[in-house]
Amino acid sequence: MTKDGSEPVNLNRYRKEKARAKGKARANENSVKFGRTKAQKDAEHVDAERVRKLFDGHKRDAGEDDKT
Repeated sequence: MTKDGSEPVNLNRYRKEKARAKGKARANENSVKFGRTKAQKDAEHVDAERVRKLFDGHKRDAGEDDKT
């Protein structure tokens, strides 16, 4: 460091920090716009599993024919 306080500046570091901050801001906007909370994802998964089990329980066996 010189007497006047100036020192070399790494412009690549500042460019990358700026790009990182811009990307983080965009990610935050998208998470608000499109994101779901973990609780919402878990609830949707539980509901999908319940529906799958419901329909699996009502499937007909392949050997059963309703010919009368």
